[in-house]
Amino acid sequence: MSGTDSAADVRTLVVDDEQEVADAYALRLRDHCDIETAYSGEAALSAVEDSSIDIVLLDRHMPGLSGDDVLSELVDRDYYGRVVMVTAVDPGIEVLDMPFDDYLCKPVDREDIRAVIDQQRRILAYETLGEYFSAEAKRAVLEAELGTEKRREHGKYTDVAERAERLERRVRRLLTDDDVLDRFDAIDREEV
Repeated sequence: MSGTDSAADVRTLVVDDEQEVADAYALRLRDHCDIETAYSGEAALSAVEDSSIDIVLLDRHMPGLSGDDVLSELVDRDYYGRVVMVTAVDPGIEVLDMPFDDYLCKPVDREDIRAVIDQQRRILAYETLGEYFSAEAKRAVLEAELGTEKRREHGKYTDVAERAERLERRVRRLLTDDDVLDRFDAIDREEV
């Protein structure tokens, strides 16, 4: 990890049915984060399913599967990431019931789109960090207290250990402060 406050490793998907618009936002984010584009709701869901997308920048008004439909489907699929609506649709009272994380009205300038990526990366990093701490604490205490053979007998231990490893990789990719993880690892969980 570089140790700088950068979004370079965050995986972002720009979704807009107007290819020029999606490509323009992707161009603004080039050299800022790992960027993919999708030009329909269906393509967006496929991209999220096929790769580890951290942040989705989602247009609301699209033919076929609308941004609202995509958002609902992401919730149904337990998408673990952040969704920012980037749209020309003026928000109404209905947004109170929508499970997005931020809402930007077009046009969005380069600084604002980069700032929202940075902000959402930090939020996702800390959410993931909390989940990692929980899984890793369970793994570490069981490793300290139970022998190897006893741990192997329980599939739940293997599941939590694998989950902790996945979460740690994601945290290290998203978080710019390795010291947080080092301080957690320094805690002694063994019986004295």
